[in-house]
Amino acid sequence: MEERSLGATGLRVPVVGLGTWRTFDVRSAAAEANVQRVVDAALAGGARLFDSSPMYGQAERVLGLALAGRRDSAIVATKVWTADDDEAKRQIAFALDAFGGRIDLYQVHNLVGWERRLDQLEALRADGRIAAIGATHYASSAFAELARVMRSGRIGAVQVPYNPRNREAEREILPLAAELGLGVIVMQPLAEGSLLTGTPPPEALEQLHRFGVRTWPQAVLKWSLSHPAVTAVIPATSSVAHMDENLAAGSPPWLGLDERKFVETLA
Repeated sequence: MEERSLGATGLRVPVVGLGTWRTFDVRSAAAEANVQRVVDAALAGGARLFDSSPMYGQAERVLGLALAGRRDSAIVATKVWTADDDEAKRQIAFALDAFGGRIDLYQVHNLVGWERRLDQLEALRADGRIAAIGATHYASSAFAELARVMRSGRIGAVQVPYNPRNREAEREILPLAAELGLGVIVMQPLAEGSLLTGTPPPEALEQLHRFGVRTWPQAVLKWSLSHPAVTAVIPATSSVAHMDENLAAGSPPWLGLDERKFVETLA
């Protein structure tokens, strides 16, 4: 799988990672064992970027358990998500404990209290407990504010939704990230699963075979990864088979403009 530089963070990441929204918010031993199998498959296939958040229920705890004994094999991105300074301290302490005392990419989730949170994260970076800082938002209505944070020089990466049905990031965020040298992690690359309903028939994808695409999810993931400003995608899954399928989208050749437009017509 191809690796790319995550912009100004200084990190290098495989282009296909694993998100944990919903899929890792589990509590039973059987469900945690399934998470372990998915993480096993991700690492075996070359994925090392794992993204989580305190917003995701049990996901940080469960991911931390799944990475036990091999934390050094992973690039952990998580988030702080609160306007309250004391609650932020609690969230950060929990995450550091769950992930072996360090976070590779700590992000301000949905820009909540971002000025104060960046103060805290910068202090942690100075202490060596986190490697890099980022910011996220799921809503295009907040992209103007996100752009302001990007221009502040205080972050090295952003995380935004981007897929053939949601291209709002193309207006400002992706060009600005390229201009500033910031990494871009794509959330919701499969539109939270809605792009997987009514999928095109296999024969519709034949012209994409030369790009290593055999399935519709691979076509959609490769569509995002083929944008020059995008660093990585983090589709969430609770299926080993789907994890393996997603990983296959992480190698060149990448789609050209015509092929990307073709995928857009199918979406």
